Amino acid sequence: MTVHFIGAGPGAPDLITVRGRALIERCPVCLYAGSIVPSDILAWCPPGARRIDTAPLDLDAIVAEFVRAHEAGEDVARLHSGDLSVWSAMGEQLRRLDALGIPYTITPGVPSFAAAAAALGRELTVPEVAQSVVLTRTTGRASAMPETETLTAFAATRATLAIHLSIHVVERVAEELIPAYGADCPAAVVWRASWPDERVIRGTLGTLAGLVRAEGLERTALILVGRALDAGSFRDSALYSTDYDRRFRPRAGGPSDG
Repeated sequence: MTVHFIGAGPGAPDLITVRGRALIERCPVCLYAGSIVPSDILAWCPPGARRIDTAPLDLDAIVAEFVRAHEAGEDVARLHSGDLSVWSAMGEQLRRLDALGIPYTITPGVPSFAAAAAALGRELTVPEVAQSVVLTRTTGRASAMPETETLTAFAATRATLAIHLSIHVVERVAEELIPAYGADCPAAVVWRASWPDERVIRGTLGTLAGLVRAEGLERTALILVGRALDAGSFRDSALYSTDYDRRFRPRAGGPSDG
């Protein structure tokens, strides 16, 4: 028996990995976060599979389901939205499974920031503008941010910021970022990225809060900020330049970069 943690992707059912779908199709038990995992994905469960919505459950109740499946010798598909490596609450479940001696696997999923970038039609790292992406959030009721991980601190890098779980404080986000990025810095919000009702709001740090409030968005939205969102403000990558020596395309008569 094994508990298979599976990143279910950002919303569109076909954005789950092939491995993730295959695991769902063979597990007789499926635990899923019903508030954010699309019901279409559950259609891949085998006939007669036991499906458990974990949205109303606490950690003890979820672990009890793992134990029940373990005692019955039944594999479990444990679905979380997006990718499991960030804000999935997987870590505390793994700690319990380790203590109980119950084996598990982890299958990554498409993260929401990647789906949001696709919706915007943008690359988040472009030459000489931004070569880093910071995934962060603001302090919420569930957990406080470490004192060193503030928006002001990240803003000093002027990297592309992907700010999760913070649409409800979009005014404060803009206020903290404007001193470093400028009010004219491109910014966007993608609501329910990859879902059928996906919505995209484009603006600047100076206008974004007003646009968001006008749309009435309150949750399940990602804020993206950075000059990389302006598709016309960077030079071509050297990777495909005719003057750039590279291992698989050396310049004629010139040394290769090895």
